Amino acid sequence: MHASRCLSAVLLGLSAVSCSAPVVQAPGARTVALAPVPQQLTNLSTRLLAAHNQERAAAGVPPLQWDPALAASAAGYGPALAASGRLDHAPEAVRQGQGENLWEGTRGVFSLESMVADWASERRWFRPGTFPNVSTTGNWADVGHYTQIIWPGTTHVGCAVHQGPRSDFLICRYSPAGNVQGQRVP
Repeated sequence: MHASRCLSAVLLGLSAVSCSAPVVQAPGARTVALAPVPQQLTNLSTRLLAAHNQERAAAGVPPLQWDPALAASAAGYGPALAASGRLDHAPEAVRQGQGENLWEGTRGVFSLESMVADWASERRWFRPGTFPNVSTTGNWADVGHYTQIIWPGTTHVGCAVHQGPRSDFLICRYSPAGNVQGQRVP
């Protein structure tokens, strides 16, 4: 199974996450957090927002806005991903209506743009329609990252990159969440 293949929906975002389980930091791991600057986005946020909005423009949907609270929320989940060694989505109770996309790859090898492009590559199996009937393969999970990126009702994104000992993790959170049953995807 492809490293980024998981059910999806979220861009990088910064915000505090309250979890009932403790978060364990893997040895040698660090989270790259984005410090929100009014009227100015950091290089990381600028690049990730541009990558998302490029896909949205191609799909004919309005651009997303960067949300520092979503980015903080995403950053809070990075240590748990690295500690678990599995690409599992944060529990919905923790995300509270946020969509989430997760990606993992060899540490230091992939650009931010290539991470988002990996999710966007699912467009090759996408067909417009009513969710979940949006995949030429018959399995919506094959296009779930892509549909979250282009979801017409999603307006904000925030992402974080967490570096584990061997892997980089991209966590993006989206609001409102996409991939909603019965809703149309362009």
